Amino acid sequence: MAVEGEVFSGAILAGGASSRMGRDKAMIEIGDQRLIQVAVDALADAGAAEIFVVGGDAEALSALGLRVVADEFPGEGPLGGIITALDSATAPTVAVLACDHLSTEGPAVRSIVGALGTGDVVVPVVEGRQQMLHAAWRREARHTLRARFVAGARSVRDGLAGLSVVQLLDADPCWFRDADVSADLPRSTQ
Repeated sequence: MAVEGEVFSGAILAGGASSRMGRDKAMIEIGDQRLIQVAVDALADAGAAEIFVVGGDAEALSALGLRVVADEFPGEGPLGGIITALDSATAPTVAVLACDHLSTEGPAVRSIVGALGTGDVVVPVVEGRQQMLHAAWRREARHTLRARFVAGARSVRDGLAGLSVVQLLDADPCWFRDADVSADLPRSTQ
């Protein structure tokens, strides 16, 4: 179910090195599916007009039936992946998720897209921490992000300078659990 009146694209960032995890996070098996499928399912449930993956193992992800877009800035961090996502999307709004969310759902995506309003980006804040890799962006923000990237910014936080940032303060913390290290995974997958 889409946010009423809001057409949006869904992008999943999968290009990270997964150095703390020690293996490709997107391809970790959780029950009978890959971890990336959690983000795919959330975007689909929220009504994304298109869903694609930025970066990662293109062959393995394509074998799962996913559309993969090459990261324009491989190895340069998530800001480059977000720029690539915004450049590649067809809708004026883009929900961008990391591939390692353990429990995000359609309502989480709908909440960020619905909260965007006239802002350039909406970032959920959970327990005082901004969830930069579970955000909704105006596609037009790509110009400012690219300028910041060219000027040397690599963190998403640094890329936000000059943008209108909306903070979503009442989000359910369960939606933002991610897997950075093996201990973060359900016991059956560690």
